[in-house]
Amino acid sequence: MSVPAAYIGVILIWSTTPLAIQWSGEGGGYLFGITSRMILGVMVGLMVAGLFSIRLPWHAVARRTYLAAGLGVFFAMTSVYWASQYIPSGWISVLFGLAPIVTGLMATPLLAERGLDSARLAGMLLGLAGLVIMLIGSQRLGPGAVYGIAGMVFSVVAYSASAVAVKRIAADIPALATTIGGLLVAVPLLVVLYLLTGEALPTVMPPRAVLSIVYLGLVGSVLGFALYYYVLRHVEATRVALITLVTPVLALMLGHLLNGEALQAESLLGTAAILGGLLLFEYGEAAGRWVRDSLLG
Repeated sequence: MSVPAAYIGVILIWSTTPLAIQWSGEGGGYLFGITSRMILGVMVGLMVAGLFSIRLPWHAVARRTYLAAGLGVFFAMTSVYWASQYIPSGWISVLFGLAPIVTGLMATPLLAERGLDSARLAGMLLGLAGLVIMLIGSQRLGPGAVYGIAGMVFSVVAYSASAVAVKRIAADIPALATTIGGLLVAVPLLVVLYLLTGEALPTVMPPRAVLSIVYLGLVGSVLGFALYYYVLRHVEATRVALITLVTPVLALMLGHLLNGEALQAESLLGTAAILGGLLLFEYGEAAGRWVRDSLLG
């Protein structure tokens, strides 16, 4: 598979998952939604691996990769599901758009990637300004929205740390193997967390909640993560995180059209600031250099 095709696939899948995540918690709660999704995902992943004779390596480097990926899935996705109770689905994708900035800050010392120059600093500050704007706008959604935003910020940090760790380990193993190995780490943790909460299994669930769990388990977990880790192996970690530059716009539109989520002025302005910050963070220096060369040339 070509890297651009996998990159586009991740964008399309991640644009739809925030709304599916919110719907999957209806009737059964967010913990049932994420646990059932990941159990389904790992079962399907193992079936696909067996069908195509893809073996999971178990050497030390592979085990470290699975651990880094699995802890990222557990902490980041649990936080996303918890946050989805308090904020609109579109906001999930917008706030996750801070990931490239956090990833870039972590990748600089750990992966020897590009450092924090003036353009990146300006982009980071603009992205943080967007976060503050959305915090202000969250007051219209009720007091719980602040908790949702805090949960998403934690999720971004966990996701970025996991991405940098997987990239740093640099295990030469199939993307599907990384996905399955990560899920094999995350699923037991999710099951233990679910049992500790003492939540009863739901007896009745809305059809769209069931369909959302199936979609997330098959497409969001297996295909989405497999494409993501495939791209991560071939592309700089910061550029992988730029997937979140496109998905917020699509996710906001889907939330508005399919879930009746209001497009508040603060959310639109905050989204614009975060996306503008991402553009500055990644491309500001190159754009400035092009302008200087054009003027002097």
